[in-house]
Amino acid sequence: MWEAIRSNRRRSMGLVILMGILLVSLGFAIGLAIDPSVGGGMGSLIALGLWFFLYLVALLSGDRILLSSSHAHKIQKENAPILWNVVEEMTIASGLGKMPDVYIIDDPVPNAFAVGRKPEKAAVAVTSGLLKRLNRDELQGVVAHEIGHIKNLDVKFMTLASVMLGTIVIISDLFVRSMFYGSGRRRGSRDNDQGQVVLFLIALVLAIVAPLLAQILYFACSRKREYLADASAARFTRFPEGLASALEKIASNTEKMQYTNRALTPLYIVNPLAGRSLTGLFSTHPPTEKRVQVLRNMTSAGYGAYEQAYRTVLGPRRACLGSQTLAEAEDVGKRDSLGTDSKEDAIQRIAQVNDLLGAQAGFLPLLCSCGLRLKIPAGFALTQLQCPKCGTTHALPPQPPTA
Repeated sequence: MWEAIRSNRRRSMGLVILMGILLVSLGFAIGLAIDPSVGGGMGSLIALGLWFFLYLVALLSGDRILLSSSHAHKIQKENAPILWNVVEEMTIASGLGKMPDVYIIDDPVPNAFAVGRKPEKAAVAVTSGLLKRLNRDELQGVVAHEIGHIKNLDVKFMTLASVMLGTIVIISDLFVRSMFYGSGRRRGSRDNDQGQVVLFLIALVLAIVAPLLAQILYFACSRKREYLADASAARFTRFPEGLASALEKIASNTEKMQYTNRALTPLYIVNPLAGRSLTGLFSTHPPTEKRVQVLRNMTSAGYGAYEQAYRTVLGPRRACLGSQTLAEAEDVGKRDSLGTDSKEDAIQRIAQVNDLLGAQAGFLPLLCSCGLRLKIPAGFALTQLQCPKCGTTHALPPQPPTA
């Protein structure tokens, strides 16, 4: 597997280098348009300086920024024992070493992503919608996929690429805004004035095109990594159908997530933004139906079976894993399903997630003997509460006053 990871990193690093050239070119063109005498080199230095600053910020606290921007909340084992146990299981199966921190996002749209500067300091975040809709087999597949990203060092590399994209967008946006809201250029002789107009037009075109080109390169960095993470998940879980079924459920959603942005999009297991059916250059992920077909064509759960299924679906000349990886890979048999959820299991799972979200919001969950679940708000003044369904009176623990 390391052969495939190294190969993918080399290709992705080439794309990042192209993004770097684009960044320097953009800074040079804008600097030259502002001051033809010394502005080109200065513009390039400013662009590199801004990128270096943002990269340091991302390196030191990028994971916290991404988790905060997605409104993710860290949990412990007692908050969501099933999810916690699944993350523990997949950490052991992957040989990752240290279990990632676990976060939950209060969003009905099913999805998940992973972040981390290095495997020892990583986190897996899942939405409440994912926990409500997936059974244990499917949840294992999604968690294993995200841990695959961590083990393959994808999240660290995508942080570098996202910072590069963000820098290009910031510089382009500032220049375009200055063109419309500021004078933007000096007055001189007629020839010099005409020459500077040409430089401004060139810089303006590059400022408009550069973010689009950078976004295409950024998306290209992420697509191949999804297949590698899928192969890892099938190997870790020994049950490819679990991830395949989960991908179908996630992709069938038509709603847009409440808290996401284009920088986070490639990190999710499936594109969370509207219009994710786009394919080709503008796609952050490979087509979900192709990923599902590959997983369901696997005859076993090993890397060799994934490579064979990958070539069957995408063409015999396409390759995902390297020859050395395939030569050294052992065949791994599929395990049986853990069993489908009953209606009662699904109802209980949804209730547990709702209780967790209520507790995070400051509500005290209370289950009546009649089956009705009540939520007591923080600072509730009464010491008793009557169930509106069956009339049972419940004694309430003292509530701390609200701030």
